[in-house]
Amino acid sequence: MPDDTDLTPQEPAPQEAAPQPQEPDPQPQGHAPLIQLALTELQERRDALQQEIETLTQRKQQLETEMAASFAGQSDAIARRVKGFQEYLGGALQGLAQSVETLELVAQPVVVQPSPLDAQAAAEAADQAASAGAAPALADTFRPDEELIRANLKRFLEQPDFYADPWKLRRSLDTADTAVLEDWFFNQGGRGAQPSRGSRPRNVLLGAALIAVIGELYGDQFQTLVLAGQPERLGDWRRGLQDALGLGREDFGPNSGIVLFERGDALVERADRLEERGEVPLILIDASEQVVDIPVLQFPLWLAFAAGPGETDDIDDLL
Repeated sequence: MPDDTDLTPQEPAPQEAAPQPQEPDPQPQGHAPLIQLALTELQERRDALQQEIETLTQRKQQLETEMAASFAGQSDAIARRVKGFQEYLGGALQGLAQSVETLELVAQPVVVQPSPLDAQAAAEAADQAASAGAAPALADTFRPDEELIRANLKRFLEQPDFYADPWKLRRSLDTADTAVLEDWFFNQGGRGAQPSRGSRPRNVLLGAALIAVIGELYGDQFQTLVLAGQPERLGDWRRGLQDALGLGREDFGPNSGIVLFERGDALVERADRLEERGEVPLILIDASEQVVDIPVLQFPLWLAFAAGPGETDDIDDLL
């Protein structure tokens, strides 16, 4: 008899599944919107950064413009220019020093050229004397004040008054000094050169006496202008006048009684302004000035000290 196992129905053998058609991968189509969105965001960020860069560029230009117009910007520009000029000046001075080393410096004689106005006045006086048949008269600019001037000169010969008021002579002169002043007042009419007294301190003392006398004549309507070519020489004049006239530092300056000059053109400009205001400039020229410019000599009151052959102080300064 057949076994029970043999009666068990047999399962049919599995058939091989038929190959199914593969669907295309949907992944690339799903990433396209994301990429497009990312590109859009990047483009927006790029536009925002570009706009911010333009804003910062405009702000930078505005700051540069404001800095150029401000004090700090101008100071920086001036500092750069000064630096460049300093370098140029250093090179120029070095070249000048090399040129000076090759020069042979020779002491030049002091030449004080007379004013054309003096020559014209002298010619007119000579013509008048010739027509009158008499000798030419002395300058009479100060003739009306001769008594006052001689009284002051005589007082200068006495013992010095060390406690006199400011602008009064606190020292004494000798007869040679008063003779120089008499010649300047009554023969030269207040305009001319006189021989140096041998040193700058002696010349300064004579100038102080002249300032004291002019102060008696003109009061506050005059200003003394001193011409010397170097600061050291002007310092000698300032200290000497302070001591001889009892002055202070406030008495020296553009708006004070005495002004010191290193250049003749600046002195001429100041004297012109004084005359425009109706004031009188009194010009004192140091003996170190080798040549006096003609415009300086056009003014009514000036005294130039002519250095003697033995005065080598200023010549040594030039070497």
